[in-house]
Amino acid sequence: MSDSLPPYYFRIRENGASVCRVDTENRQRRIELDEIASVNVKNGNIRPHGDRELSEADLEAIRTWIAKRRALLDARETDDILRTVDHLNMTSQWAQSKASDAQLDEVTDALLLAMHDLRSVLVRRKAERLTT
Repeated sequence: MSDSLPPYYFRIRENGASVCRVDTENRQRRIELDEIASVNVKNGNIRPHGDRELSEADLEAIRTWIAKRRALLDARETDDILRTVDHLNMTSQWAQSKASDAQLDEVTDALLLAMHDLRSVLVRRKAERLTT
């Protein structure tokens, strides 16, 4: 562990995080995490824990974390989609070269419906972008 710990720790949850202040300045020299707030990344809500009042430094650190977290989640989402493109290409190769008739019977309808739905959405959204 490094000698210098950050002043805040963010415990990731489904839609945000619990925010803790990191304290090492105690008699036992133990690391203590003092929960100070809950954060919702989607809507930006910051709720103090219990009856706490957050300082301007607390709020600034939380807002900075929210911005970084949103950027990370956006990048991950784009990366997931690009991985899906790769996976579709590998699926095409599998269907052409390796899949048995039984395997194709098992997956063809689900794949065709999903691809039709995706194509419809992409074409509609592209048309919307071109007309605006």
